Amino acid sequence: MEKSTVRTSLDIPVALHRRLHEAAVRQGCSARQLILRSIERAVEQAAPEHPRRRLNLEPPIIPSKGRKPITDQEIYDLIEFP
Repeated sequence: MEKSTVRTSLDIPVALHRRLHEAAVRQGCSARQLILRSIERAVEQAAPEHPRRRLNLEPPIIPSKGRKPITDQEIYDLIEFP
């Protein structure tokens, strides 16, 4: 077993456990492989289809009602830089 794995245990109903092993035999793999493939498929289906996009604030969502935008030169005039 890989070192990057986590061991877990599940309580599976007896009838489902039997069906799991029967399905694994039909597919020619172990029950563990069948479980891992099923979990991977479920996780992929639960993932969002599109990655979340960052909110674009150009133009601003709520326009300012205050002063006009300040220029770089006005900032330099207001703040003393070393």
